[in-house]
Amino acid sequence: MKKIQINLIFILVVMAMLALLVIQSFQTAQLYDRKSTQFKSKVVTSLERISIRHEKAEDIRKYMQIVQRDFSKQYKDILKEEFQNLLATHETTSIRDTAILENGVFQDYLVIKGTSFDSISGLTAEHKVLARDVKKMKDLFERQSQKIVDNDSNKVSLQLDKRVIDQIFKKSKFINDMMLEAFRYNYMDQPEKRIDIEFLDSIIKFEMHEDNLPNDYQFMITNEEGSSICFNNNAEKAPSHCHVNRYSSHLDTAQSFHTLLFPSNILDDDITLHLFFPTKGSFLLKEMWTSMSISLILVILIVIALVFMFRTILTQKKLSELRSDFISNMTHEFKTPISTISLACEAMNDKDMIKTIDPENQVYVKMIDDENKRLGLLVERILHSAVMDKGGLKLKKEKVAINDLLEKVVDNVQFRLNGVNGSINLDIKKNVDYIVECDKMHVSNIISNLIDNAIKYCAEEPKINVILRKDGNSLLLSVEDNGIGISKDNINKIFDKLYRVPTGNIHNVKGFGLGLSYVKVVSDLHGWNVSVKSVVGKGSIFTIIIKK
Repeated sequence: MKKIQINLIFILVVMAMLALLVIQSFQTAQLYDRKSTQFKSKVVTSLERISIRHEKAEDIRKYMQIVQRDFSKQYKDILKEEFQNLLATHETTSIRDTAILENGVFQDYLVIKGTSFDSISGLTAEHKVLARDVKKMKDLFERQSQKIVDNDSNKVSLQLDKRVIDQIFKKSKFINDMMLEAFRYNYMDQPEKRIDIEFLDSIIKFEMHEDNLPNDYQFMITNEEGSSICFNNNAEKAPSHCHVNRYSSHLDTAQSFHTLLFPSNILDDDITLHLFFPTKGSFLLKEMWTSMSISLILVILIVIALVFMFRTILTQKKLSELRSDFISNMTHEFKTPISTISLACEAMNDKDMIKTIDPENQVYVKMIDDENKRLGLLVERILHSAVMDKGGLKLKKEKVAINDLLEKVVDNVQFRLNGVNGSINLDIKKNVDYIVECDKMHVSNIISNLIDNAIKYCAEEPKINVILRKDGNSLLLSVEDNGIGISKDNINKIFDKLYRVPTGNIHNVKGFGLGLSYVKVVSDLHGWNVSVKSVVGKGSIFTIIIKK
């Protein structure tokens, strides 16, 4: 294999490997972008849920603190005032808590006790009324619609309850207090007092777990001006928040995800929660690990296959060079004994030497000379083959009358055909010289090879036609035979070096599979084309298209 071909293969292999790496890198980058987009979408959704959960939880916690406060004193003061207004005269009024078993369940009540004194008659009267506890506000509303029992004590109790409720709604005592307290809690407290940072961290951690997001995160809270809020400055809450290691007041807001912490609160300043994932890259790569591993394994296998293929090519090239060198050295070594035997045969055929040789032995001398010439021809072919493999076959072109060349070749072959009762016909136009610029020796050899194959691969008497005709600007040189033919499976391989077509029942065919490969190489060097048509059992037609 030529050095330039090896270099070309090496360049193609390297380019294929680089292209493969570029494609895999591009696909990996696309996969990373898709994973990054999915990650961003999941984080945005999680942040929305975090803000909603936190806001609702803070509202419940805030109002529970207000509702759980003890308003009993204010409620009792209202009852005393209203109870005293029901009595004509009064001296003292007191309220105490009690519990009454109703339908097997203890209910909380207030016992309102008042003492009145009539100065005219000198009589003292004591009055007692049961009222529901303030915690049972719902019952106060329901009792208004119930049927009133004709009982003074019940009438007083119901009237008292109704007047208390009317006064509560009229003055909006508790509602005002609760609204004022809620307003003060919401809008007057600083963010570091309003937000329970540890509670917020627990919500974030829960959402990250639910959405399969990294648990290694950092978060920061900023005010409306974009300044971070430092919770450690709060002396009251600092001890409980110092261990929240995920909170940082120095996050890069450009690289973090963010959302409003109180999205439904339109009156308050915008407080923003920022969430940052320092291990986002490794987390995405971990999710891509399966597909990346498969791609990496495929790339490695392909690279190994390409490297193995290239090494095999180099090994085959070295073996081919060793074989060519061996053949070249061997043929050169054979030439010396062949030349010596040839000289000996010529000497023995001398007139003076023939007299000294027994006539019966002269046959053996001729046999040795013929076989020596045949051996010399085979050595020349092998030597030509080695030269062709190295690309060292050089042409000595000259202007040749191709028709004269054909006549000489056919005349030389005629002797062989007489020995097998064969015939050869040369079909060319008379008195026309077709001048072709070619290497006379090599062209003569390839025509001889084609005719020689027509003789060898024939099961009966060979009948060969050598035709030369003009076709436009080209000459068509055809060699037709009536041989055994070539099957379709073998016809594409006959020009390969050392390939021989199976001959079936013909066992006397000898050769090395070099003839047709030599024909192909010489034709290619001249810029000619070689084609073949064959039918098994009927014969073959080899055509050389000689371009002008």
